[in-house]
Amino acid sequence: MTDSKSIFVTSDGKNYRLPFILITCLFLLWGFAHSLLDVLNKHFQDALNLTKAQSGLVQASAYGAYFLMALPAGFAARKYGYKKGVLFGLILFAIGCFWFVPAVSIDKFWAFLFGLLIIFGGLTFLETVANPYTTVLGDPKYAASRINLAQTFNALGWILGPLIGSLLIFKSESTDNPFLSFGKTIRTLFTGVNESVVPVLPTADKAVDNTALIIPYVGLGIVVLLVIVLFFLSMLPEVTPDSSGSDSNVEEGQQSLIKSKHFVYGVIAQFLYVAAQTGIGSFFVNYVVEAESLGISEMQAGILLGLGGMGLFAVGRFSGSSLMKIIKPGRLLGSFAAVNTLLMLVVATRHDNIGIIALILSYLFMSIMFPSIFALSIKGLGKKTKEASSVLVMTIVGGAICPSLMGAIGASNMNVGFIVPMICFLYIFFFGFVGSKEKHAANQ
Repeated sequence: MTDSKSIFVTSDGKNYRLPFILITCLFLLWGFAHSLLDVLNKHFQDALNLTKAQSGLVQASAYGAYFLMALPAGFAARKYGYKKGVLFGLILFAIGCFWFVPAVSIDKFWAFLFGLLIIFGGLTFLETVANPYTTVLGDPKYAASRINLAQTFNALGWILGPLIGSLLIFKSESTDNPFLSFGKTIRTLFTGVNESVVPVLPTADKAVDNTALIIPYVGLGIVVLLVIVLFFLSMLPEVTPDSSGSDSNVEEGQQSLIKSKHFVYGVIAQFLYVAAQTGIGSFFVNYVVEAESLGISEMQAGILLGLGGMGLFAVGRFSGSSLMKIIKPGRLLGSFAAVNTLLMLVVATRHDNIGIIALILSYLFMSIMFPSIFALSIKGLGKKTKEASSVLVMTIVGGAICPSLMGAIGASNMNVGFIVPMICFLYIFFFGFVGSKEKHAANQ
């Protein structure tokens, strides 16, 4: 048996290649759903006449679901096992996607927010369960390899979300081939001159409505239903996570976590990272389109986010593990955060092709931050690792706060709003070089 097969085979000879493939589909799907959010802010601003601060409620609804559902998801995983947790998450995911059909008829902002709340409630279950599930689908010594392999497909989903979403939601803006449109946009960025023959129509002439949301979300819902069917038909291993220990032990572990300074610093860093990434993605299209001298359309901006920003994000994810073999994770994280602090300073003070290039490059240096902060935060925590991981998952709620704050600050000039992620990266710089060093209480 080759090494490529052995990572899915247990010591007793069971091969979990197919279950792993199904689980990997989940990573791609939730990456797609997350990045699809980044084209909704500008769409709702035009379709429902929302302010930038109001459109930030898109992310508040989605990421707020993590805060509301993290504890129920953890309880369900412990009580019912991985498979049932995944199925429940997928069912919520599908219901939320199909809700967009009546939401379009209602045509009120709250209706779309409700759908996003359901979708991301389901994703909370999937993200809470899927990562540890990969660790039981084969030889334990290859657990890290399986998780990293699954994460590469998550990065692919982050690319496809804004790319497909922009083509379907902003499709009325241009008749260009998407790759030709992307090429023209890149040329515009490096020349500062818009040579596109397709005019950018003002918002009032676009007759923007929300029916364009039906195809991407119903299509996503159909894919989720197919995955549900496959999960029911497949012989997946039903493993219940170790829930040994009383509630008092859990509480004792959570209290002692506060004495681990590097963990406390890490919780703050992860909260701010998710806030920064979400804020940047939420107003990427706004920032690019509002650089009026370049004349870049909304669809072109969305494609630029998908192939440019998310493409670099994926490259960083793929190469990050190799860099960490020669550079300590804390130093690499701190260095990348320092670069992004400077890039956000450029974005906040310039609103031209240079600013857009800086904004795109920030995705490359954000790529390693979430897994790096996560790993550095739980390092050396031993039996408290599970409790620490649950707390870190809840920090995703940071994505619910930043977009509205950025929208309010950048109401007149979007570039000013990027001061918020700049401050976030400044703290992550501190965490990488200083705060991530293990500091436990003496009595631990």
